Amino acid sequence: SKLVECAEERKRYDDCSSLRICTYEGSTGLSFLRSYFPSDFIVVGSSLVEMMDMVGSGACNVMAGNKESLLLNIASIDIPSGEDFVMGDRLMTNEPYAVVTRNDDTEFSDIINWVVQALFYGEEQGLTKSSSLCQNYTDMTRSLSGLNFLNAVYCVGNYGEILHGDDNNRGANQINNGTTGMLYAIPFGELQPEIDHDHERISINSTILHKMRNNGTLNCGVIDPGGHDSAEVDKTLVGMSVDYCHTLAAALFNGNFGSINLWRFSANDDDSFLALNNGIIDVLSGVRIEQKYDFESSALLGGFRFSTPYYYGNKTEGENAIYSLATRDANVLLSSFVNCIVLATIYAQKNNIAKKNSVDLPLVSLFGNEFTWALRDAIGYSGSYDQMYEKNFGKGSAEEERSRNDLNEYGGPQILSFPGLNQAKPQI
Repeated sequence: SKLVECAEERKRYDDCSSLRICTYEGSTGLSFLRSYFPSDFIVVGSSLVEMMDMVGSGACNVMAGNKESLLLNIASIDIPSGEDFVMGDRLMTNEPYAVVTRNDDTEFSDIINWVVQALFYGEEQGLTKSSSLCQNYTDMTRSLSGLNFLNAVYCVGNYGEILHGDDNNRGANQINNGTTGMLYAIPFGELQPEIDHDHERISINSTILHKMRNNGTLNCGVIDPGGHDSAEVDKTLVGMSVDYCHTLAAALFNGNFGSINLWRFSANDDDSFLALNNGIIDVLSGVRIEQKYDFESSALLGGFRFSTPYYYGNKTEGENAIYSLATRDANVLLSSFVNCIVLATIYAQKNNIAKKNSVDLPLVSLFGNEFTWALRDAIGYSGSYDQMYEKNFGKGSAEEERSRNDLNEYGGPQILSFPGLNQAKPQI
């Protein structure tokens, strides 16, 4: 257990000097190890099987790899009687998998997303594969929002059925019941790829980000949610939503968080989405993620994109209340930019980055040279997620009160469906 602690703390001297970490070619953990340990502390096998053999022979004393794979394979290792394996508590890398679609087909992207959400919802509700409920469509003229996404469950199976795994060893791939954190620092990846800079100047200069920078002001709508058990929660959630508007402004305008026009909206009507659809506002904060707003529903309301959630509330009418920022479907680059800023607050929390050391955030060239400091400017205003949360909800906010609004540091349950699927659930 001591050597596992050494690896987690990246310590290589004194009683950690004998540390030797095994991994194998092709594993996503190999690049991580090479970033944090000298080569003489790493032993690389050609496969997972060979790595297991090296552990058994004593060539290494710590293994690095996918948690589920390690749990499934350690039984094959011959170790001395009376000894056992110790699994580390810390999640060293994040390796989320997803379905990727093109930016130019938002309807298809939305359909794929809600098929995945239906699989999550099926497991949450105990819905399973059922030949009697698996129905073929007889009429394909219905609106996309009217598709029965639960057919994915009835015809194929829910998320758990598809995984075919031991529920106790699923790690982050379990349904979150609301008692543990869901703030997940998705890896940013390569934020400064090689770019044809001559082409970049032409393409970036024509984007909405460049136009907003030239305009000098962000028009940001904020929704007063209502409907919580406490008016105090509504007040503090509005404060956090306003902070995300200012954080976005700081990212857009070289740290000038005050370059903003705030618009207030009620959650009781569609005025906020109409304002977003018509271009009166650029982004909407404090939005509850709902299926009905994801698809184009009428000539007055086009489809919208939701950012990574930044607040999980109590269930309302049997559905999860999940809050984010929204942008228009057509504004692909702005949607990506907004999402990166929300993720930056969680990334900062994960990596112990606060206002005072915001320069530790990575530079980003994806949105053009004028926005390379966007993440640093954003966190320079807001600080980490915890700093934002404590500013609005109080520094004494107990961990048990935060439930899902806490960092998922140790690979805990991360699966939770977005609202909008209960209307398709059969009434029994």
